[in-house]
Amino acid sequence: MAHEPTRHRLPPDLDVETAVSVASTLQALAHAGRLRILATLQAGPATVGRLTESLAMEQSALSHQLRLLRDLGFVTAERQGRHVEYRLFDNHIGELIEQALSHAEHVRLGVAERDAASVDGGVGASRV
Repeated sequence: MAHEPTRHRLPPDLDVETAVSVASTLQALAHAGRLRILATLQAGPATVGRLTESLAMEQSALSHQLRLLRDLGFVTAERQGRHVEYRLFDNHIGELIEQALSHAEHVRLGVAERDAASVDGGVGASRV
């Protein structure tokens, strides 16, 4: 189940400033609510009202997470009359989400295969 090498690798001598920046980006994705917001915005811009309804989140909690995502450079906000529309800052955000989902599925499948192999191995070993 090995992946092909990626084009962009972290340098072996990763400096502290870059490491902090990357860690901050990954921390933003480490919250289920923020991840769901970003995944929803992948489909296109949305207002707080639409996001509140589609994600079944309290408006205050959603607004708090949107403020954090805006401060971290994940989303932008643009006033459209009486409403504010939020959208992903750029396509990198969608790519990050897709990679995270792909990795989570890869790990899940790998764990399931490993568990099945250890069960089979355990059964076979008891027969010897």
